[in-house]
Amino acid sequence: MASAQNHVQYSSKIGIIGAGISGIATAKQLRHYDPLVFEATNSIGGVWKHCSFNSTKLQTPRCDFQFSDYPWPERDDASFPSHVELLDYLHGYAVHFDVLKYIKFNSKVVEIRHLGDRDTARVSDTAGEYGSLLKGHPVWEVAVETNQAIQWYGFELLVMCIGKFGDIPRMPTFPANKGEEIFGGKVLHSMDYSKLDKEAATELLQGKKVAIIGYRKSAIDLAVECAEANQGPNGQPCTMVIRTLHWTLPSYRIWGLPFFLFYSTRSSQFLHPRPNLGFLRTSLCSILSPMRKAISKFIESYLVWKLPLVKFGLKPDHPFEEDYASCQMAILPENFFSEAEKGNILFKRAPKWWFWSGGIEFEDKSKLEADVVLLATGYDGKKKLQSILPKPFSSLLADSSGIMPLYRGTIHPLIPNMAFVGYIETVSNLQTAEIRCKWLARLADQKFKLPAVEKMLEQTTKEVEIMKQTTRFFKRHCISTFSINHSDEICEEMGWKSWRKNNWISEAFRPYSSQDYQEAKY
Repeated sequence: MASAQNHVQYSSKIGIIGAGISGIATAKQLRHYDPLVFEATNSIGGVWKHCSFNSTKLQTPRCDFQFSDYPWPERDDASFPSHVELLDYLHGYAVHFDVLKYIKFNSKVVEIRHLGDRDTARVSDTAGEYGSLLKGHPVWEVAVETNQAIQWYGFELLVMCIGKFGDIPRMPTFPANKGEEIFGGKVLHSMDYSKLDKEAATELLQGKKVAIIGYRKSAIDLAVECAEANQGPNGQPCTMVIRTLHWTLPSYRIWGLPFFLFYSTRSSQFLHPRPNLGFLRTSLCSILSPMRKAISKFIESYLVWKLPLVKFGLKPDHPFEEDYASCQMAILPENFFSEAEKGNILFKRAPKWWFWSGGIEFEDKSKLEADVVLLATGYDGKKKLQSILPKPFSSLLADSSGIMPLYRGTIHPLIPNMAFVGYIETVSNLQTAEIRCKWLARLADQKFKLPAVEKMLEQTTKEVEIMKQTTRFFKRHCISTFSINHSDEICEEMGWKSWRKNNWISEAFRPYSSQDYQEAKY
């Protein structure tokens, strides 16, 4: 690596790392600063480009997954777009707003350095002010590898948009002599599987005994692809090995009612706890808790009636609300249970497992023969960030609960002149990212000031406590049960008003839209 004395070759006000959804949205909102966007691959799209399967589809209707100023061409199409359609949409957005000119493709960030001691006192001084995002001089140095050459850049503000998914797979650990080294077949993480074209994927699965580890969206999609590759007399069933069950939805209708009525309106979210409530509202939330439980039971009753969850032993023990509150519910492919009914998809509940030469062994000493084991075990987004952030900042990424303490889901109070976009979740991560990009742009423009560091940490702590109260899966940093209030507070801080909020009675049962705020700017 180049020496610290002479490595900076280019300087700019703002650098953005990553050109997925969050990266291009950030570049669009900050384009008046001519930002530099570093993308390690040759295209935009992030995980939608590099971690999608042939069958991957959006989990949200397109009308609920669009930028406020760039609607889908087929906005009223009720189907879920494929990952290819979504990539076309994102490319259209980037072209329409001339974002591509800011992106340096095939440019991988390999090191980040903080300049001087001007701001490191903030690590221990939580009572101080955060200060301006743009200092008038570089605060961060970034080493970028392009065509095997390293170049250094200096930035006043660095925005991290590399996301929580992709790049670094979360791999299971095993006792000695029980890992994949003793297994005679193939082991692939879903990330590696996603790099296969359709022909190679079919060749991997066809006629093979396949074990799929996991039961979230990627695992479910893999099971369907495996079942489709094994049609006919020579086909083999695949087995899903499940540690934790989660609720799944066949569609966004419950007993004939649109799903948004239950969790995505002001009236429905009024029932749920959220930060900064006074004593009376907190008491009211407690009083209304039976209604929240009844709504969850109402949804569960439909899912148990509609899907063969009991038959296949797939009915979770926890309430549906906990999966919604942790952004873990999945929309099922249409043919998932039909393939299970035909015996092409099998299920095995097992909290612990390990390899043997012929497949997988479980705690009860039973064994599952397998030729291929696919690990749909997720990604380690925290490790991805820690691998490029310098100390002491890399050690501050997560608090004692394992969650990144991001004020407004964007600013880490203890890391100076750095923003994070795409690290909190809702049912529509695109809208969540876009409104925080707008907030970040106005913060950079000094249209408002951040609270003291201590106040920001208090706010993030309150949000974590709400998530802990709502779901045992709180570490995903999902704010879906109080997302509208979160957006209200962000917009009020920017000096915007929500006309939906001010017309609460007439708008109480309307689904949330990011345009609620754009139309109300003053």
